[in-house]
Amino acid sequence: MSVEDIPRATDLLANERTFLAYLRTALTFVAFGFVVARFALFERELALLTHSNPPNHGVSVLFGTLVALFGAAVAAYGGLRYSAAARALREGRSAGLSTIAATVMCTIAAVIGAAVAIDLVALR
Repeated sequence: MSVEDIPRATDLLANERTFLAYLRTALTFVAFGFVVARFALFERELALLTHSNPPNHGVSVLFGTLVALFGAAVAAYGGLRYSAAARALREGRSAGLSTIAATVMCTIAAVIGAAVAIDLVALR
């Protein structure tokens, strides 16, 4: 192995920062999903305390669960990306993000954002 084949520390550290960004993003989605699902339960409890009709928010629980599962998928994908990039760095090549993976992840995030926006407008 020549000196040119040894990965530079800056490249390895950049890969680790990217991995940590995947983890932060994944945990954010999981936490957001939890909050959405729990808010529906909180609203139901509040309706019981005020002796009013509890709203039917089965969609919120389902949506929150799906968002949390998407967060878990982001974490798993981040681990795979980290491993692939680390392997590529050791082998002296680059491993870019596939356009399909980027498109799928951005589409899912956009759908989640649109669903939240629609739900917020519907509550008004």
